[in-house]
Amino acid sequence: MKKLKAYFNGFWRYRYLLYNLVSRDFKLKYRRSVLGVLWSILNPLMMCFVYWAVFSTIFASMRGGGIDNFPVYLMIGQLLFSFFNESTTSGMGSVLYAAPLLKKVYIPKYIFPLEKCCFAFVNCVFSFVALILVMIITGSPLHATVLLALYPLLTLFVFNLGVAMILAALTVFFRDIMHMWQVFTTALLYFSAIFYNPDTMMTTSVLGINMYRLICLNPLYWYITAFRKAVLWGEALTPMMVGVCGGCALVSIVLGCIVFKRKQDRFILHI
Repeated sequence: MKKLKAYFNGFWRYRYLLYNLVSRDFKLKYRRSVLGVLWSILNPLMMCFVYWAVFSTIFASMRGGGIDNFPVYLMIGQLLFSFFNESTTSGMGSVLYAAPLLKKVYIPKYIFPLEKCCFAFVNCVFSFVALILVMIITGSPLHATVLLALYPLLTLFVFNLGVAMILAALTVFFRDIMHMWQVFTTALLYFSAIFYNPDTMMTTSVLGINMYRLICLNPLYWYITAFRKAVLWGEALTPMMVGVCGGCALVSIVLGCIVFKRKQDRFILHI
C-alpha cells in the first residue's frame, strides 16, 4: 500500500510535465498543417473507405459476412487497433528519443511511455468524431449501452501502457525490437477481427489449429468486440468480456511496471 501511495505521489508531482509533453507532441504533429486536427477525423474516414472499397469489390464474398452495418463495424475495429498500434509504437522508442533530456535533468523515466499513450488516447478520442459521422450516415441507432464502451476503452489504455513500458525498456538494449514490432503488428492486424466476423468466417482449421480459438487468444479481439457490443449492438458486456479486458490490462501493467523498474537504472548506460 505504501508503494502504491509513493507511485501516486510521484505521478502527481510530475502531472504538469506530463501535460506539457502531451501538449508539445500535439503542437508538433499539427504544426504547419493545413488540415490540423481535422486530419484526425479525415484519416480514419479515408481508411474506412479504402477497406470498405476493397472488401466490397475484390473480396465481395467476404464483405459483411453476415455483419450488420459493416462500415461502423469496420471503423470501430480500425480505430481501436490504431490506438493500440500508435501507443505501443511511439511508446517503444520514447526513452531513446528522450535521451538528451535524461542526461541533463532527473525525470522519472516512466513519464515518457505514459505520455505517448496519453497522446495516442487524445488522438483516438478525436477520431471518434469520424465514427459518429459514419453512424449518422449509415443510420446506426444510438444505444443506451454506449456508456459501457468506456470500460473496454479505458482498460485498453492500461493494456497499451503496460505493453509500451515493456517495449520501451527492452528497446533501450535491443534496437531491433523496433523492426520486429512492425512485422508483429502487421500480423496482429489480421488476427484482430477488424474487417471480418470470426464467428462465421473463421470456423475452419489450419494445420490442425482452430482459427477462431486462435483469434480469441488475442486480447485486442476482446477489446474491439466489447466496444462493438456496447456501441453497435446495444448489448451489455458479458462477464467474460469484463474479465478478459480487465485481466489483460492488469497483467500487462503489472508486468510493464516490473520490467521497466528493473531495467530503468541501466538506461543511462545504453542511450
